[in-house]
Amino acid sequence: MSTSQQTAETGGITKKGLSAGTVGVVGAVVIGISTIAPAYTLTASLGPTVSEVGFQVPAIIIVGFLPMLLVAFGYRELNTRMPDSGTSFTWATRAFGPWIGWMAGWGLVAATVIVLSNLAGIAVEFLFLLIDQLAGSPGWIAELAFNPFINVAVCLLFMLGATFISYRDLQTTQKLQYVLVGFQVLVLVLFTVVAFVHVANGTAYDASPVELSWFNPFAVGDFGAVVAGLSLSIFIFWGWDVVLTMNEETKHPEKTPGRAATITVIIVAGLYLLLSMSLLSFAGVGEGELGLGNPDIQGNVFFYLSGPILGPLAFLVSLAVLTSSAASLQSTAVGPARTLLAMGHYGALPSSFARVNPRFFTPGYATIVSAVVASVFYAVMRFASENVLWDTITALGMMICFYYGLTAFACVWYFRRQWFDSVRMFFFAFLFPIVGGVILAILFVITLVDSADPAYGSGSNIGGVGLVFILGVAIILAGVVVMIWQRIRRPAFFRGETLTTDAPESMRRALRAGNGARR
Repeated sequence: MSTSQQTAETGGITKKGLSAGTVGVVGAVVIGISTIAPAYTLTASLGPTVSEVGFQVPAIIIVGFLPMLLVAFGYRELNTRMPDSGTSFTWATRAFGPWIGWMAGWGLVAATVIVLSNLAGIAVEFLFLLIDQLAGSPGWIAELAFNPFINVAVCLLFMLGATFISYRDLQTTQKLQYVLVGFQVLVLVLFTVVAFVHVANGTAYDASPVELSWFNPFAVGDFGAVVAGLSLSIFIFWGWDVVLTMNEETKHPEKTPGRAATITVIIVAGLYLLLSMSLLSFAGVGEGELGLGNPDIQGNVFFYLSGPILGPLAFLVSLAVLTSSAASLQSTAVGPARTLLAMGHYGALPSSFARVNPRFFTPGYATIVSAVVASVFYAVMRFASENVLWDTITALGMMICFYYGLTAFACVWYFRRQWFDSVRMFFFAFLFPIVGGVILAILFVITLVDSADPAYGSGSNIGGVGLVFILGVAIILAGVVVMIWQRIRRPAFFRGETLTTDAPESMRRALRAGNGARR
């Protein structure tokens, strides 16, 4: 293949100097599970989901799992054709052009930076909660986590540790995650098994036998409750795409990341189903002291149920959630750093973002910048208003739907000429991603409309408009402003000179030109 033909086929996609062949399927799956942080995510979301749909939580988890799986298939197809660390940014640029591609990259980076700050804050709370439990639960130790000065100081230490590990090679990340994720999953499985044992022995708080109706989303009845539960499910599955951002560092980059993403989503879905079933069966959905419908325990159901279920081993749950949030903090940093690296590499951001550490072969500059931005964001928001901080996190759902949806549609459009080439292409490059993308687009619009209600989120509002809506729109508009500024400063990318659009057509033109020259 000639140089011009190769350039046309890749559309300008090139390697960035990362350490190739470092991560295998198992390592990628472990990092993917770590990013999703099942222990932390489920304890924070199970209670609110129960308040919306009752015993139908497993049904909502399955419904939320489906668009994630469908979108994951689209990601897999794009990665097979274009394994690039920029993922959503690179693929949307190749499908729709530089403007939409830039915004897809912005959506990914903004979402992950918000999550990084949130995870650090959660890790702080569970650290002090664990110390309080080990000290005999005097109470005042756990309260220290809510002192803003102590909270921010310890949070910054967590961020520093996560940044240090992420700055080093991915092998260090893998070794750490094997330990943290392994411990987290073991505790969750133990928690599930013991909860079911209590139900079988008649020692559960409000024993409820598992029923098939729990898996029926139509049993919820209220469409609004289904949408609310579905939005929460989208959040609890978010993060699996980190394995795609490592595609230039995996073994067999065309296959490994896509397989790992699919396996990650399936494993997490199974873990969520088992945990939700055991908790529903043990505690029921009533509003009693330990009922999952009790608003006083919904913010942290694992903590309140850990004692009744595990007895003297209850501290293991707090330790599992702590390791879950800490592990996720470190692994989540992988995604934005590699997206920023790609954006710098292709000229969509300053070239400093394209720097790769010569010793560790990691995006050192981008890793530090994303960590600093997340740290400053958390510190400012924590001191300004805790409501603003949590409303920003609530707005995360919009960002997830935004860039996941764009990527799914990018898959459909990019492969538009090959939809009917085979049964496989019809399903995996057209039907599955377009259905997943449409679901996410609908959720984006519904969330956008609902969040304008002043009662949404913390209840804070400006001029009668919900703060979650304002923050979500502000994050997207901020991306538009930065994009326009980059267009002025770095026009080559926006003219399609560094990363071209629509590779199949450009490849055909190059091939035609090459054949003509030979004739």
